[in-house]
Order: sequence, then structure tokens, then C-alpha cells
Amino acid sequence: MASAAVTQVSKATFASEVLQATVPVVVDFWAEWCGPCKMLGPVLDEIATEKGDAVKVVKVNVDEEPDLAVEYGIRNIPALFFFKDGELKDKALGVQPKSEIIKRLLALA
Repeated sequence: MASAAVTQVSKATFASEVLQATVPVVVDFWAEWCGPCKMLGPVLDEIATEKGDAVKVVKVNVDEEPDLAVEYGIRNIPALFFFKDGELKDKALGVQPKSEIIKRLLALA
């Protein structure tokens, strides 16, 4: 479901991939069975490809990583969490337009 530019993360890799990242990170909390998540996937793939190393796009499958979902209080998916310097800076629930996701990422740069 993700392109090569999008990284799947687990509880084991979340700190190194997200919290220790040197660029803004958007974390997509999603599930395979979620229709809106499937709609958002290609948008995130595009952003990851277009922005290259300037930002990082990662995905957390809530069915495979329930501990992370609980830790971040995920009740609805898709949920986009925006991190900068290891801190959660912003959140967006539901399918977001590409322009809105980019705007939120640029606000963190």
C-alpha cells in the first residue's frame, strides 16, 4: 500500500524513524480494511516522492501496532500526526487534501 518513499514503522522503529528524525515527519495511522485510509495512501505516496529528503512520511498499521495506537490515543483513522524534533506538533483526522498536508508539513520546516 505504500511506495518506496513511505516507511512502515513499528513500535520497535518508531523512535528512530519518527522521534529522532531531523526533518518534519507525518505519521499516518491506518488499517488495511479502512476505505478512507486507502484513499489517502496515494496522496501520501505523492508527497513523499515529491518532497524527497525534506520531509519523512511514515505509516503505522493500527492492527499490527496496537500499542502505538493506544499510546497516541488513536480512536479514528486515518489519523495524521505531524512531528518535528521528536515532538508532536499537529494532528489531522480523516482524509486531508494534499495541499493541506503539505501546508502543515511546511509549517514545521
